[in-house]
Amino acid sequence: MSSFLRPAATGREFTEPSRIAAQYRAITSHLAITPPVSVVIPAMNEAENLPYVFKTLPEWIHEVVLVDGNSTDDTIEVAKELWPGVKVVKQVGKGKGDALISGFAACTGDIIVMVDADGSADGQEIVSYVSALVGGADFAKGSRFANGGGTDDMTGIRRLGNWALCSLVNRKFGARYTDLCYGYNAFWKHCLDKITLDCTGFEIETLINIRVVKAGLKVQEVPSHEYLRIHGVSNLNAVRDGLRVLKVILKEKRVPKAARALRRPAAFSVNVPRGEVS
Repeated sequence: MSSFLRPAATGREFTEPSRIAAQYRAITSHLAITPPVSVVIPAMNEAENLPYVFKTLPEWIHEVVLVDGNSTDDTIEVAKELWPGVKVVKQVGKGKGDALISGFAACTGDIIVMVDADGSADGQEIVSYVSALVGGADFAKGSRFANGGGTDDMTGIRRLGNWALCSLVNRKFGARYTDLCYGYNAFWKHCLDKITLDCTGFEIETLINIRVVKAGLKVQEVPSHEYLRIHGVSNLNAVRDGLRVLKVILKEKRVPKAARALRRPAAFSVNVPRGEVS
């Protein structure tokens, strides 16, 4: 898989043959890329928030994959109206982890970006993630606590818990993360061949962070700002989900990489289509 950086075409250069236009995607006035970018959005009853999410997504992305967790509102209809070419995956299981795994399996782009559906993420930041990847990183890790990042949506107890769990991961696995429990990340699709995803809940983000490091992949943190959820109430429970994250960390420390590869569950293979795609 190749990736290239070159100045975005301007003026007469847009009249070059169509094969050139297809080869390069202009993402800023000074940057163009070749790899197609897929954006995965897990959503359940987020019809009111999707307009805020989609309006920040850059036009140059290759595809939007919306994973619907059996919504009872107009989530799917709103997504199709906002982004006519959206690929909708109807989730067969439950939980954010299951939704993301289903979404990853449906992606056709070389780069995959994870974006929440509650309006807390700014899609305009995707260019920073993509730049990190085409610049040599395998995994672009969003961080609210890296220089330039921030959050409007974290209580004191959640901040303390995130810091403690992040410190534990850094110490146990030799990582250098400044943020752990944050779902705005991006990676080359081929990274999925090197890590196993086998959990269904919010802890999926921690599992990915740990297994990326254990696989020896190159990680670059990207400063990101987390905004408040616009409508509705989050399903996140600080204590319950914090304990699930801790359980994943302790379990990962005990499982050798070779043993984990041998027991990869077929049901969670990202190379197998999961859910109904429309």
